[in-house]
Amino acid sequence: MSKLKTRRAAAKRFSFTGTGKIMRRKANHRHNLTAQPQKRKVAQRKPAVVAEGDAILIRKMLPYG
Repeated sequence: MSKLKTRRAAAKRFSFTGTGKIMRRKANHRHNLTAQPQKRKVAQRKPAVVAEGDAILIRKMLPYG
């Protein structure tokens, strides 16, 4: 059987934890940050776990993750 190709766009956006969960970065943390409350900006620094429904699709894009 031939090798599967990794979707490079997905590989740049998602990472796997040691237990197999998929992590993503949070949105709205690029610009116009002065309009956001400090509490929201601090919360956006940390990565988040991808929802299970989306994780199924991401695993197909990243077969060797």
